[in-house]
Amino acid sequence: MKSHWVVAITGASGAIYAKSLLEELGKTNIKISLLFSEYGEWVSRHELEISENVLLADYFGKFAKKADFQFLENSNLAEQVSSGTSRFSGMAIVPCSMATLSAVACGNSRTLIERTADVCLKEHKKLILVPRETPMNLIHLRNMATVTEAGGIILPATPGFYNLPKTIEEIAQFLAGKILDQMEIGHQISERWGEN
Repeated sequence: MKSHWVVAITGASGAIYAKSLLEELGKTNIKISLLFSEYGEWVSRHELEISENVLLADYFGKFAKKADFQFLENSNLAEQVSSGTSRFSGMAIVPCSMATLSAVACGNSRTLIERTADVCLKEHKKLILVPRETPMNLIHLRNMATVTEAGGIILPATPGFYNLPKTIEEIAQFLAGKILDQMEIGHQISERWGEN
């Protein structure tokens, strides 16, 4: 069965991380389901300077060179990935807002993003959350602990600099590489320590 990953973009800063991840996933022969929260759309347009005339599905879909790409509506809870019987591989929320983290920690299922995350936890699929907020308060930290105890992976948007990045894109690629490692998808997007 073809690997199938759900990628959700929520309203935290860091849309470039999602872009780098999708560029790399698009080089593989997998299925990608992409969805945005309402503020994830706004932040992505602002940070990536995407014109209002350009559909986000078209902008991100162009990275799917080899991948089977589909765009899902966050309001449609009838999508296949909302069911525990769906055979997708897992989900990455990149970036993950604190509101989304809170909803996942509490088991809310008001949107497709929240429901799919809940399905991942209950079905023991990989759920990778990439928060960027700083500083974090105790509620944020407790929500992260709750998600981790439930089986999720907290992968903060904190890139390393030992590979001496020269551009913002290289910084984003480092983090995308960390996400791909958790997805168990091979890549050469960033250098590994001791392998250069």
